[in-house]
This record gives sequence, structure tokens and C-alpha cells, in this order.
Amino acid sequence: MNIKYTLGAIVSVPLLPILYVQGKKIQKTIPQLPEATGIEGIVEVSSNQTFRLITIGESTIAGVGATTHENGFTGTLANALSEQVQSSISWKVYAKSGYTVKHVKEKIVQYITEEPVDLIVIGLGGNDSFKLHTPKQWNADIRELISNIREKYAKTPIVFINMPPIKEFPAFTSTIKFVMGNLVLHFSKELEKIVNDYENVHYHSRIIKFEEYIEQMNLDATPADFFSDGVHPSEFAYQIWAKDIANYILEKRILLTKNLS
Repeated sequence: MNIKYTLGAIVSVPLLPILYVQGKKIQKTIPQLPEATGIEGIVEVSSNQTFRLITIGESTIAGVGATTHENGFTGTLANALSEQVQSSISWKVYAKSGYTVKHVKEKIVQYITEEPVDLIVIGLGGNDSFKLHTPKQWNADIRELISNIREKYAKTPIVFINMPPIKEFPAFTSTIKFVMGNLVLHFSKELEKIVNDYENVHYHSRIIKFEEYIEQMNLDATPADFFSDGVHPSEFAYQIWAKDIANYILEKRILLTKNLS
């Protein structure tokens, strides 16, 4: 049993009516931004090798807050990887705003038909926290998602990106940040354990803190610059985030060795 989660849930129960009211108010005040356009593309360089990258997930992977995927997370990730490994990279996005892990498992995976796929990057967690799913449920759903993907792609590297930094969302109240922000931290701990049970499944568990990004990357920015609507990333944030994920993938040498030779 997750003692910390249980204690947190006990503390959070009296807050549920407050969460409901505050959540409804936030929904009315946050603009309904569209998903990014252009769900597939290719980064071409002078090389006889081409990677195929697939990204899967919720609103962050769907690019809410960016105009196009080319300038958002997936396109930036493909560019950053291509530059480092000197290979062309074709990419496609399979994502939907509002989707939980279960939604992705049931409504997206079956439609992924590309062969072969060299890298799968997954971004989830926000909507599962908004639905107040338990770490136990999250664990079971993630394992089923991995199993479903493995039925299609037995050896393709899978990379889960960081949990959404809910504690940093400026549009959220302190109550929502406390309950949902702590919940995604429990999801993170579960995911760290889950990936250890699978071959070639990885998780970039770094907790996103924008002040740290700004300092470490010497950025001329403020935390507010990382948001498009107080919840979703800005195009600037997607590019910083994607480059960080690219560095993680390259440092861990996650890409298939045949493409690194």
C-alpha cells in the first residue's frame, strides 16, 4: 500500500467540493485552445538512414498551445535528434486533448500502423490526475498500455516523458496544485517502478521546474513564458522540453544501435 498516497487522500477528501467548484471556474476562464496542426512530417538530412518516430499522449503531445507540431514538441524533438545522430527522421503524432492512459490504450494504439517504428515517446499523466485516478489504477493502465504497444512493436524503445508540472500551473489554485500536483508525483514514483519491469522502456523522471530550466539553460525568460493559457505549454516551452527529452534519449543511448553506427 502507498502510505503517502493514502494519507494524502484522507487529507484531500474534505477538499473535493472545493476542487469541484474551483475546477468549474477555471474551465470557464481558460481559453479553449486548439490542438496543433500538421500531425506528421520529416526532418531530412544527407543520410541513407531514416528513423521513424511516433509520439503518443494527451494534450501536451497533441500540441495544445502550439500552432503546428513542426514548431511544437514532436517536430522539435525530431529536429534535435536528427541533428545529433545525423539521420533523417520521419515523425507522426497520435494524441488527443483530454485523453487518459485508458483512452490512449483503447482509442489510439489500434490505429498506429507504421512499420517499422524506431522510437515511441509517450506523454501522459495530467488527465489521469484531473480524474483523480489512484496510483494503483494508473499502474495497471500503464502496464496494459505497454503490453498493447509491445504486441505491435516488440523491441521498439519506449520513452515516457516527465509528468506535467501541475504545481507550477499559474491558472490553478493552491488547493488544486496540492491535490493534483501531489497525485502526479505519486504517478511518477509508480512509473519509475514500472519501467524497471520491462526491457527497453524508459522514463525521464526529472521534475519540471521552470526556474531550474531558466538557470541551467541560461534562458532569457520567466516562468510565465512557459505557458500558453496558464495550463498548457507555450510553443517556447514545447521546444525547451523537447530538447531536454532529446538530450535524455541521446545520453541513455536509447535509439536503436543500428542507427547509431
